[in-house]
Amino acid sequence: MFKHTVLSLFIFSAISTSVVHAESFNVLKQLSNKPVQLKDGEYKGNYYVPSTLNTITWGYLPNKDAKPVISVPSGSVVTFDTVSHEGLLEDQGRDAEKFFKSKGVKDEYILDEAKNITKSSLKHDFHKDGPHIVTGPIEIQGAQAGDILKVEVIKVEPRVPYGVISNRHGKGALVGEFPKRPQQENASAEHPERYGNVSVFTPIEKNAKGEYEGVLKTQSGKSIRFPLSPFMGIMGVAPNTSQPVHSVPPAMYGGNIDINELGAGSTAYYPVQVPGALFYTGDSHFAQGDGEVALTALEASARATFKFTLLKTGKDKIPG
Repeated sequence: MFKHTVLSLFIFSAISTSVVHAESFNVLKQLSNKPVQLKDGEYKGNYYVPSTLNTITWGYLPNKDAKPVISVPSGSVVTFDTVSHEGLLEDQGRDAEKFFKSKGVKDEYILDEAKNITKSSLKHDFHKDGPHIVTGPIEIQGAQAGDILKVEVIKVEPRVPYGVISNRHGKGALVGEFPKRPQQENASAEHPERYGNVSVFTPIEKNAKGEYEGVLKTQSGKSIRFPLSPFMGIMGVAPNTSQPVHSVPPAMYGGNIDINELGAGSTAYYPVQVPGALFYTGDSHFAQGDGEVALTALEASARATFKFTLLKTGKDKIPG
């Protein structure tokens, strides 16, 4: 139980930063600048969806009116390159390049997509909108309301050798107690320190066995090391509404579930709400306990690969 519960508590004791040593890490840069079926390379035959200004929403999930970024048949394998919101938000300066460079990250280890999003005019209200950057949606050909979309998680791979753990005023399990930094008036991306929030930069490094671990430096100088278990916090299908769908609360269509058991090898089933299903994903985690006491887990950008199978109502065996 220890490894499943402790991560959510780290934010309260580990508040210093650490320079990332990434020389041996292969950054997973986007494979194409547009959705496409890949014709060669490691992911040959997979459909691919990058996180560009044309394929993401910030703070909201796709609804029934969302336009799919690509259409794929049942049985397809799709690889998404997702971007974490942590390091990009207003209370972190809404400047991915500046934020991560201030933590010692070299330019080649900062994702171009993260830079493009924070430098763009894409609207995002820190107080009103959800924090998540959501990639998609994709259309599953032939999907209709009443069907079930079977989603097999094939891989969730770290794209960068670091992540961020954050604690924010008014959020998390200990509201009013943490964070200890006071809030100030007129907080903005230009003055992120006025939010009074805490974001802990957390590198990942190889251990003696050659396995990557998260590393937190405490004020005493000691390191807290913990294993990675990547998964996607947001997976789902579009709800049957034309209203904006906030990215934070989950529902029967999925969304921000944040279940740490949904890593590689797991299978999820989603009741299709609208034609095409309109699947999306985002909010990748490198590690999380059985909850997010501090508000977040180790949030970081990941490459997620799924297999999609459409189960037709009245024709296919549907679990449960």
